[in-house]
Amino acid sequence: SLSTPRVRKRTLILLAVCLFSAGAAILIGIDDNLPGILLALLAGVTFVLAFAHPWRTARQFLVLLAAAIIGIVLFIILSIAIDTVTQGPGASGWLVNLIDSPAFEALNLILIMLLLAAFLVGALGSLVMFIRGRRQSG
Repeated sequence: SLSTPRVRKRTLILLAVCLFSAGAAILIGIDDNLPGILLALLAGVTFVLAFAHPWRTARQFLVLLAAAIIGIVLFIILSIAIDTVTQGPGASGWLVNLIDSPAFEALNLILIMLLLAAFLVGALGSLVMFIRGRRQSG
């Protein structure tokens, strides 16, 4: 919801930080490089926060957390299924080449970072909003 200029400004700042972090992660590299991995994770977190920062209830963040958990489980099942299919004797060459391509690996990495970011934002956001709600009501 980009209803107010303040929310729009924060969203654009978060998206700019996301792009900067992703670009820096690409420049530094993420293969066995902790700063690059952390920058990629920061890009994922700021991307998720760009859409979640206006939320003010723990329930909204819990829904995000549940969606992230379901997404992680489905990602694992899909990865196992793809690996099983490509390891089989009847796997076609183009499918194996597609799965082994750098583009597929990049897509997997992006999905992993976004799911991890959604999990972190959902867990921490629901905790913060729960504590904030308890303080205001008590």
